[in-house]
Amino acid sequence: MNVALDAAQLVSQIQAWGQELAFSQIGVAGVDLSAAEPGLMAWLSAGCHGDMGYMAAHGLKRARPAELVPGTLSVITARMDYLPRATTEGWQAIELERLDRPQEAVVSVYARGRDYHKVLRNRLQALADRIAAHIGPFGYRVFTDSAPVLEVELASRSGIGWRGKHTLALHREAGSMFFLGEIFVDLALPHTEAVSEHCGSCSACIDVCPTQAITGPQHVDARRCISYLTIEHAGPIPLELRPLMGNRIYGCDDCQLVCPWNKFAQRSVLPDFDERAGLSGSTLIELFAWSEAEFLRRTEGSAIRRIGHERWLRNIAVAMGNALRVRSDPVLEVALQGRADHPSPIVREHVAWALAQSQPA
Repeated sequence: MNVALDAAQLVSQIQAWGQELAFSQIGVAGVDLSAAEPGLMAWLSAGCHGDMGYMAAHGLKRARPAELVPGTLSVITARMDYLPRATTEGWQAIELERLDRPQEAVVSVYARGRDYHKVLRNRLQALADRIAAHIGPFGYRVFTDSAPVLEVELASRSGIGWRGKHTLALHREAGSMFFLGEIFVDLALPHTEAVSEHCGSCSACIDVCPTQAITGPQHVDARRCISYLTIEHAGPIPLELRPLMGNRIYGCDDCQLVCPWNKFAQRSVLPDFDERAGLSGSTLIELFAWSEAEFLRRTEGSAIRRIGHERWLRNIAVAMGNALRVRSDPVLEVALQGRADHPSPIVREHVAWALAQSQPA
């Protein structure tokens, strides 16, 4: 039996199964990520992970798959495109235009549909089941942005893309509008070939970042990143960053919207990532009016739900304050005053800040 040939055939079969399960691409990476360790430790030492203590808690396990999951010999990597099926040509310009309408609430494109953790996990598990049915029981563990895994490093080593200057994985035929997932396996599989970088001298993502969180090529200070501030950060948003957040209430897509490669971004084949009512084109006032019960109902099965109603109101209050900085609006002010005595001190403080931004008529 030719073991090498059998392993190569298995990878081809896994890639075919992946396509059937709506993955856009399947690769295989090795487990030696030692070259990424110095950069990881320098980033953590500088405190760029902010409140995300879990990143530091796992230390170098993030860069050592075989320590994270003992017995791991290879990592199967997966890409899943997420643009909604109804996405039209010129979608980048359409999304950028939203930022010029201060009273519109802007939610990151990826979060407007079903929680990607659920979608990818279920399909990665289905892929693992198919492998087991084909070769018999084997050791594995599925990851979907759910543990200390260097996802972009693994993706770039396995040909899923290269690390863009905004630190996200980039693919010449798919841009960066995709999710990543992994299966750590105790199988020795041949690695798929990495691809070369194609950012060149372009610095569009660095230049456009509203808070200058991209401090250099392939380096992001999460403490300044709007995605971090609106999703991961639980406390008060730093005062100096609030005016820079504009009307972005959950995540930020700016660095992806200006990336030339995203003109090739692919639409998902799944209905899971279609936009939910209310998460695209709604006004700040509409979303600020959601009670906690309505928030939970409207975000059931959504990635947004995990930030909770308090952070939801905090984020929208900042956006409302920024709208008032542009133009005084009695309706916005009344909506804010309705939450001025909210039980949460975080909400009260951000509402007070927002009201203080009102421009004199």
